[in-house]
Amino acid sequence: MLDRANIGHPWWHGRFRGCGYRLTIPREAILDVLSKTSRHLSAEDIFLAVHKVYPAVGLTTIYRTLELLVQMRLVFKFDFGDKRARYELAEGTKGIRHHHHLVCTRCGRIIDYTDFIDEEKELLGQTEKGLSKKFNFKITNHIIQFYGLCDKCQNKG
Repeated sequence: MLDRANIGHPWWHGRFRGCGYRLTIPREAILDVLSKTSRHLSAEDIFLAVHKVYPAVGLTTIYRTLELLVQMRLVFKFDFGDKRARYELAEGTKGIRHHHHLVCTRCGRIIDYTDFIDEEKELLGQTEKGLSKKFNFKITNHIIQFYGLCDKCQNKG
């Protein structure tokens, strides 16, 4: 069950107030589900989790709410090539956690990649700077996904 007293992640409560939206039970329930997982959930996965606690919340409400949460930049929406949108919370309890994804094209496993080395940070910084200058475009964020085979699928031959 959703613990409304302890869900108080100030960043998302403040974001709702700042954008003029009410923090409804479906919105809070979806954010609660996403805050308790490291997986990249589909709308159907989220619906099943929310439906256990709030059976009156329908799949259409989940889809509409997810689109609002993406628009508000509380949630990121990804397409990993499996024809299903996946969602993850934009921030954790410790703030924004920038990461990239490694996506296995055989089994669909998704690995969050966060341990960047200095050369990677430098290369990305130079790339962003070059693109900004070339196109007169202010880059505020980026998403990088690498596709290939995970270690288990490589070993299957």
